[in-house]
Amino acid sequence: MAHKTDTTLTGAAGEHLVLSRLLQRGIVAAQAPEGVRKIDILVNPMDGGNPLFIQVKSRQFGPDGGWHMSSKHESMSEDNLFYCFVDFEPESPKVFVVPSAIVAEGLREDHKIWLATLGRNGKPHKDHDMRRLRPNMFSMPEGWINQYRENWDFGVAV
Repeated sequence: MAHKTDTTLTGAAGEHLVLSRLLQRGIVAAQAPEGVRKIDILVNPMDGGNPLFIQVKSRQFGPDGGWHMSSKHESMSEDNLFYCFVDFEPESPKVFVVPSAIVAEGLREDHKIWLATLGRNGKPHKDHDMRRLRPNMFSMPEGWINQYRENWDFGVAV
């Protein structure tokens, strides 16, 4: 039975799910201490490579199937930073592992397109800090996010 859960609990559930999926695959990972900027989970490659940083975004409900982001995410583009977008809707959770450069560019381009289009009643959209990463974005091909589903090798799209 579906029911709305507190967003704090949804976020915690997403972090634990991602951590579980990493550990299940033999990837050494740990939750970052509370309040660490940009990082929810730290991945330490066993081959001696550089650590990877993961930011988890989780969702349960919403008509556009997207995740809340902000303008700061448009400039967060680092080779060792990945986002895990957890979708708990409708029942079986899905995780999309997307490099930060793809997220930053998609958010930037999508917001530009949104600002250039007219809103309700033909009025221009007003700029604001909120961004949405969605499965159907103006700036991305249809179904773009599916190539990142369960992309645990942290490479480019599989």
